[in-house]
Order: sequence, then structure tokens, then C-alpha cells
Amino acid sequence: MKIIKYPLWVLYRIWFYMLVTLPILIMFPFLFLSVLKQKWYPMFFRLARIWAKCILVGMGYFWTVKHSEPLVKGQSYVFVANHTSMADIMLMLVAFKNHPFVFIGKKELAKIPIFGFFYKRTCILVDRSSPESRKAVFIRAQNRIKQGSSICIFPEGGVPEESVVLDRFKAGAFRLAINHKVPLVPMTFFDNKKRLSYTFFSGSPGKMRVQVHPTISTEHLEIEDTKELSEEVFSLISNSLEADLKA
Repeated sequence: MKIIKYPLWVLYRIWFYMLVTLPILIMFPFLFLSVLKQKWYPMFFRLARIWAKCILVGMGYFWTVKHSEPLVKGQSYVFVANHTSMADIMLMLVAFKNHPFVFIGKKELAKIPIFGFFYKRTCILVDRSSPESRKAVFIRAQNRIKQGSSICIFPEGGVPEESVVLDRFKAGAFRLAINHKVPLVPMTFFDNKKRLSYTFFSGSPGKMRVQVHPTISTEHLEIEDTKELSEEVFSLISNSLEADLKA
């Protein structure tokens, strides 16, 4: 049976990379124009959502997004979710239509051909080994929030080992939300590891469920509360994942 599965998994991965690239090439003139000025970011965000939907549909994924409560129109948020799959970025993009957000991500992704060109022009890049880079993130994030954008961070700081359900969170996302008094929106991605994990010989079409948890206000919090907030959100997502595994 594995003799049949391995070639199919290889073809499935190749198809994914094709789907990542082809919509960018087709929409390149519009994408290029949308990154010329930072104030045009909402236009880029709409195009990015089209790109994400093309990939998810093309891979045979169907998704459901359950919101615990409606988000306030015009309000900036800090979105955080567990990170298990190459499809996490795409699913995050389709989950929110009316709240354009900017990803904070590692600078290494800017080296990816074509994708990296737009990644480094629209995202806030961070070199996690550099204290200066981490400090600069807060300034750039503040500017984006002032312009009306939300911020998206995967607080695990990377993709954990396949056997790890949820890795410990870095403090950055929570410190950012508290510093700028921006509400925090935790999310749980339940199925992404099954759909397209970082293990090469894996993946399949199917469902992708997102639970958007209640918004957490940071108005009353101080920087000393960063650890407590991080642990609260970690427990929320971890408990959701464990309950789903037992269901």
C-alpha cells in the first residue's frame, strides 16, 4: 500500500507548490501595484485572499470557521493560532475578510522565489537571533496598527516536531498586544497537520476547521502580565486540541 502512497504524496506536494506559484504569476501585475505603497495594503490583502482560496480549493480542502463572537469593524487585533502546516498562512487569510492583517514571520521565508518577493514587502520580518530585529518589530507593528491593520503571529515561533501537539509560546505576540493595548484573538486550527504537515510523505484532501475563540481585552493589562496572558492562551488552545483528539 505504501508503494502506491509515496508517489501520490510526492505528486501532492508538487501540486501544492504549483498552486502556490501559478496564482502569483497570473495576478503578478496587480500584486506588484498593490505593494508599491503601504497604504494600498488592503488591496494586496484582498488579492492574497484570492491566492489562498485558489490553493485551498485546488488541494481539495474545505474549511469551516466558527466565531465565538463577532469582531468589531475597524478595530485592529492581534491574531494568534497554533502552527502545524504549510497551509496555515492560507487558512488564516480566508478566515478573516474584513480585518486586513500583517503577518510577523521569520526573515528566512523571504528567500523563497516569487513568494519571497511579496513576503518581504508586505510582512514584518524578524530575525529571532537578533535582539535589535525583535525590537524593530514592535515599531513596525505599531505603525501598521496606526494605519488600521491587524497583526498575525504564530506564537510557537516555528513549527514543532510532528509528535508535539502544541509547543510553548514565545512572549512576543502577547507583549505586542499589551504594549499597544490591542485586543487579542486566539484561534485553534484542528486539522492542518493532517492536511499538509511539514513531513514530506503525508497529506490529503479533507476538512480544515477553525475555532475563533472569544476576544481577550488587553486594556487593563501591564507588561508584567505578559506571561500570564501567554499561559492563558496556551491553555485555551491546548485544551481545545486535546478535547478534539478525544472526541
